[in-house]
Amino acid sequence: FIKKLNALHLIQGTFSLPTEAQWEYAARGASTTLVEQYAGSDNLDEVGWYNVNSNDSTHAVAQKQPNELGLYDMSGNVSEFCSDWYSYSYSNMSVTDPTGPTSGIVRVLRGGCFSTDNQSSSVFYRKFGNLPYKHIGLRLVCTPF
Repeated sequence: FIKKLNALHLIQGTFSLPTEAQWEYAARGASTTLVEQYAGSDNLDEVGWYNVNSNDSTHAVAQKQPNELGLYDMSGNVSEFCSDWYSYSYSNMSVTDPTGPTSGIVRVLRGGCFSTDNQSSSVFYRKFGNLPYKHIGLRLVCTPF
C-alpha cells in the first residue's frame, strides 16, 4: 500500500510507517517529560475507544479529544502498526530516534484498540501482530523531500 501511495507522487515527500519511537513521541504530544497514561489525558474515556466504551467496534476518527499535537485516537480505537519488527527486549537506554531489529516475524503494534482494556491503550504499552485483524490499522508519517 505505502509503495503504491508513494508512486502516485501526491506530495513533495514520502509516506512510511512510524518507528516505534516516533509513534510514542507523537502519542505523548511531542513531550519527553509528559507522563500522561494515555495520548492526551490520564482519563481514557476522554481520548480513546476501548472495551468499556466502544460497543466492541471501531469509531470514526476525532470523536474523542486530541492529544497535545492535535492527533486523535492514539489510545484505543485500533492498534497501529509501526515499522519496527517486534523484539521482546526493549532498551531502557536513552537513544535518539532508535529503530528496532532489521528483520523479524511480526511488527510492533501500539495504541490499544476497541476490544482491549485500558492498560493496553496506554502510550507505554507495546505488543505485536500481523494482518488481517479488524482491530489493527496504521498511521502514516510524511517525510518531506
